[in-house]
Amino acid sequence: MSIQPIRYFGDPVLTTPALAVVDFDKEIRTLVADLTETMLEAPGAGLSAPQIGVGLRVFVWDVDEALGHLINPTLDLSVEMQDGEEGCLSFPALSYETPRAFKAVAKGFNMYGEPITVEGTELLARCLQHETDHLDGIVFIDRLSKEDRKLAMKEIRESEWFNSSLALGADPIVKLSPHSPFGKGI
Repeated sequence: MSIQPIRYFGDPVLTTPALAVVDFDKEIRTLVADLTETMLEAPGAGLSAPQIGVGLRVFVWDVDEALGHLINPTLDLSVEMQDGEEGCLSFPALSYETPRAFKAVAKGFNMYGEPITVEGTELLARCLQHETDHLDGIVFIDRLSKEDRKLAMKEIRESEWFNSSLALGADPIVKLSPHSPFGKGI
């Protein structure tokens, strides 16, 4: 297990849909362990594989003192909605009211390839939706109203984390992941 660098907004891996996991092997278990350790160190409520540069459909969460992970998730969402502050480790210090379904039922697999179902409301539902969005190449600011998205983009452009590489005349830093793309050519 090792803590990995978290990718920030501007890195193309965050807006690229992730590939389904097909081999539930030691590499996937290592990825889940690295995601968990990185999320806990950050700290955050969830972390997806693309956020550490791995384009696979895997995420972890830590909500209400319960750690979990899900691979190849699908979601069923309630019609009832909730509003609440939402942030993201790939957008340091940025948070906005973000509409989400009040309840989410996520189906997928654990790191051993066994099917699992996770049901959550409020914060867990928000986390399941947020992390699944990452796997689909969607970032939380995509869910904001047009006005809030403009404000968020202004805040991002003025942020130190976004401008540190731009000040040097470079694009945002894209870091390489130590994890193999598992033969997916990513």
